Amino acid sequence: MSPVFRFAPSPNGFLHLGHALSAMLNADLAIAGGGRFLLRIDDIDAARCKPEYEAAIYEDLAWLGLHWERPVRRQSDHLASYRAALAQLEAMGLVYPSFESRAELARIAAAHRSWPRDPDGAPLYPGRGKSMPEAERRQRMQAGEPYSLRLDMQAARARVGVLTWEETGRGPAGETGIIAADPAAWGDVILARKDAPASYHLAVVVDDAAQGVTDVVRGQDLFHATSLHRLLQVLLGLPAPRYRHHRLVLDRDGRKLSKSNAATALRELRARGISPVEIRRRIGLD
Repeated sequence: MSPVFRFAPSPNGFLHLGHALSAMLNADLAIAGGGRFLLRIDDIDAARCKPEYEAAIYEDLAWLGLHWERPVRRQSDHLASYRAALAQLEAMGLVYPSFESRAELARIAAAHRSWPRDPDGAPLYPGRGKSMPEAERRQRMQAGEPYSLRLDMQAARARVGVLTWEETGRGPAGETGIIAADPAAWGDVILARKDAPASYHLAVVVDDAAQGVTDVVRGQDLFHATSLHRLLQVLLGLPAPRYRHHRLVLDRDGRKLSKSNAATALRELRARGISPVEIRRRIGLD
């Protein structure tokens, strides 16, 4: 079977050099392996995703010389798929609502010096919603209160055995080969919100399975999230792709390039007269 690679940016800002590395590496590996290269638009966050950013993604990738299959899968066209996956987990008794805001959870964590945190540094959920009486849950949801739908991690882990994944790249500490997954490190993660049908974690495993992705090539910042993705894949009966986590492109201060940090956009570099060949050299793919 021919390998299938994908690049899945969110249209909530302009692409930068970090995106170029991931997109070009995926395309290069697809060509080298005689496989397919897919582009997916992760636009499930309707509040932040803009049509002009999506248009810029196509323009930037074409300028880099990349070619991808059509039609492009857009998450906003497949909300029913995420709802179906969520309903599958709900039917297993693995999902419950929580009503605390981010600010409330931050205050709870701040009041305890050694509050546990997930691999991204966010405080773990204390589990209050899990012990809430069902009648109170229904009443608060029917009253229109904002809520998140969380995965009962303890119950989910009890349903699966040992979890691993095949890592053909390297993790932040040089991890490679067969990696033991530790989804419990994420606690009771959010799977969806009242106004959003799926989190990134739920949507990405559904999308990769739907598109037949065999090789997930992405930055090392998502290495630890793979543990959670493997758990969801097993629970939902989805295939396990191979994973390859690549180095990150860092700024002068050693921070990962990001849209939120106003990383220089590819379109700005193009306007300065920098060529795609020079972009390859800058990201180490020459």
